[in-house]
Amino acid sequence: MSSPPDKLGYGSVRLDRTGQAEAFDAIGDRYGEAFPHKEGQVSSAQWLIDLLPSGARVLDLGCGTGLPTARQLTDVGLEVVGVDLSDGMITLARGHVPAGVFHRADIADLRPEGPLDLGGFDAVAAFFSLLMLPRAEIPLALRTVHHLLARDGLFALSMVEADVDDFAIPFIGSTIRVSGYLRDELREIVEAAGFEIVEESSYTYAPAAADVQPEVQIFLRCRRRD
Repeated sequence: MSSPPDKLGYGSVRLDRTGQAEAFDAIGDRYGEAFPHKEGQVSSAQWLIDLLPSGARVLDLGCGTGLPTARQLTDVGLEVVGVDLSDGMITLARGHVPAGVFHRADIADLRPEGPLDLGGFDAVAAFFSLLMLPRAEIPLALRTVHHLLARDGLFALSMVEADVDDFAIPFIGSTIRVSGYLRDELREIVEAAGFEIVEESSYTYAPAAADVQPEVQIFLRCRRRD
């Protein structure tokens, strides 16, 4: 679990988060209003709960406001660490989930020998957070998750099915850049990063916000392979 950073390839990409954190600072709690129904996310978090022992460590990657995932996990006695790029989201998460520990950080900060060492985890949840990265970074992020996980660790991932790369869209009164894959390609990328896909589900979702288009949400439940 301690391969050097250049093995993941972060040195070959330019990290550009221009406007991403600021957009979510502005969105704040309106995110929950725009996406009031989170059955797929709640179900995948429950999958983690059902398989993890009490006190297991879980990383909520792109934790947002802490709702519903960080609260759902802490409510059953799991140790939750959340990270998010947005200061505003971290402030909300700390208020919503006082039992969690939250850091303002980029996933690239968590890479092997990166600037933020949070230790290892029994599970990682990444619900709609990797889609905020350019495609060139998503395999690196997946390898970072693999690095953070214990042997046979669990990984719950969700993405929006879309054939786009770093594409600007209107989003709850702001503009964000998103990436996505068609589901066969997403499976290939996840498996290539060292994961076994244990279960898969998808939902057609129509957000409550007028400027957010209907989407197909893909949920993958995975286990780390060595």
